[in-house]
Amino acid sequence: MESLGKHILVEYYGCDVNLLNKASALKEMLEDAAREARATVVESFVHQFSPFGVSGVVVIAESHLTIHTWPEYGYAAVDLFTCGDEVDPWKCYYYLHDKLKAKQATTIELRRGTLDSPFLRHKPAPVKVAA
Repeated sequence: MESLGKHILVEYYGCDVNLLNKASALKEMLEDAAREARATVVESFVHQFSPFGVSGVVVIAESHLTIHTWPEYGYAAVDLFTCGDEVDPWKCYYYLHDKLKAKQATTIELRRGTLDSPFLRHKPAPVKVAA
């Protein structure tokens, strides 16, 4: 089935609890994961929660990567959404699995914008941009 993008929902368990609470390290890790998959990083943002936990997003030209961590559980919820055929979100998945030192992970892959949907035009509609 052809689609506009792949969206992988990931749950990493048994991760390095210290790493899950380091905003700057996680930001760098997400950016590196994007580059590993040959994505184009547009902008990144992470937020450190108190007393612990981090949320972060890396906007890529091909969509986005996000992370939300619960260091107290050794757990990270990650979304890897890429559009087109040039970027492989599974490369991001394996890179992060290794770097977070996850002992276990579960995934669900969704196809976004399936081209056989009766609701999606098969040819891109012309778009007019207001000046």
